[in-house]
Amino acid sequence: MIEPPPLPDSALRDAMTHSGFARLEGAETVALLDAAPADWRAFAASWNDLGPDLYMADGGRYRRRRHAVFLCDHGRFARMPHQPHYQSRDYNRLNGDVQRWFDPVEQAVIDNPVCQAIFALCAAQFDPAATGRWHVEMHQFRIEAKPDEVGRPTPEGLHRDGVDHVFVMLVERNNVREGVTRIGAPDGTPLGEFMLAQPGDAMLIDDRRILHGVTEIHPHDPARPAWRDALVVTFAALSAEESAPPS
Repeated sequence: MIEPPPLPDSALRDAMTHSGFARLEGAETVALLDAAPADWRAFAASWNDLGPDLYMADGGRYRRRRHAVFLCDHGRFARMPHQPHYQSRDYNRLNGDVQRWFDPVEQAVIDNPVCQAIFALCAAQFDPAATGRWHVEMHQFRIEAKPDEVGRPTPEGLHRDGVDHVFVMLVERNNVREGVTRIGAPDGTPLGEFMLAQPGDAMLIDDRRILHGVTEIHPHDPARPAWRDALVVTFAALSAEESAPPS
């Protein structure tokens, strides 16, 4: 298993420029977010209240999630009216070309200082000059592993999300093994793999240059509940037409 070295904040953009992705270990992420323990506990606990994903074309019922959409305008975030998540089949061979409605992220989760600090971290890395307008989506995922059903964090396989930038952070692993993150070039050539194993372990991805995926998870103890919780935040640049004010 290839283990790229963890990177301090000062090197994140250099890594993104050079390699197309960068990693943060949990302790580094928590330090960058300046997260109070009570805020982190409340943020992580919100994953216990996710609704089922009923759109899995493979028939699986191993995924729970919530979803929210924002406009990031020159570094400032505004929540947009609740709307479906959509990817074309070009990017999601399993569930593409479908408008998928998920339960909205609770406003208390968005208002949590941890979430606000994550948004600020993403904006600082993905739009450091704060000159752009971005369509931002936030996803809370819980992947469950059961004795009769494996958990698939990315059932579509090694993929792009069809955006510009992606932030992925592990929130919790409970009674699971495997779940290895894999990175690839646009032609599918493997570029490395590593485990997001500790709360706060994170990666930032240039989605235009890098494919990513996560292997299946299985319970250590089949008699106990098993899950992998993760946060995904995506940034897609708005075109000039999308950015223009209504006439």
